Amino acid sequence: MIGATGLIGRQLVPLLSSRGHDVTAASRDSGVDLLTGQGLDEALADAEVIIDVINSATPDDSAEAFFQQTAANLSAAAAKAGVGHYVVLSIVGADDMAPKAGYIRGKIAQERAAVTSGVPWTVVRATQFHELAEPITESLIVGDELRAPEALIQTIDSAEVTAILARIAVDEPLNTIHNIGGPQKMSFSDMARAVLRHQSRTLNVVDDPSATYSGLSIDYTTLVTDDEAERGITRLAAWLARR
Repeated sequence: MIGATGLIGRQLVPLLSSRGHDVTAASRDSGVDLLTGQGLDEALADAEVIIDVINSATPDDSAEAFFQQTAANLSAAAAKAGVGHYVVLSIVGADDMAPKAGYIRGKIAQERAAVTSGVPWTVVRATQFHELAEPITESLIVGDELRAPEALIQTIDSAEVTAILARIAVDEPLNTIHNIGGPQKMSFSDMARAVLRHQSRTLNVVDDPSATYSGLSIDYTTLVTDDEAERGITRLAAWLARR
């Protein structure tokens, strides 16, 4: 497991362990440095599956170099170890957003490393997690208004992403990209209103064609899956109500 201390990794390690799998969490604490490659060969010596859910410490353009280096080291070690399945967690819409953001280009590099490693692989692209709905909403507030991009978003429960990753990791490699998303496609303004209701806040929500998502100009359907994608079942409003 690469990235075991992140949002998904913290859920995935105990889930797989509870199902009888022997899970190794590769980290600097365990003697593995992904940036230098130190300790990777030893960590992967007996591995049947690699699950890469690592994330960059920063979401800016410096993430591109981080992902390129760590993915290159990991893919080389995976090939050397003869791993049977290489699973990478990525982002729906990455192809469309990559020209505009170094972070997304880094995620594409992370995907490409698995695809070209010579190891059987599966890339799982997920939509934004429910956990991001509140910070995304906060980022759209300008003064006493919330200015929402004219686009769709399809948030998904991270626990459901975790369960799908666990199933895919122990199954046969797909050797393709598998898209997953939340159960409902909604406008940014509808997502923001759901969050504001949950927070008992009142703000004027305005659809703004010039508004961006994390500084990126996006098309109407950039962040959502097609109708053939696998979907979660927990809607955002229900998830918020549980918190």
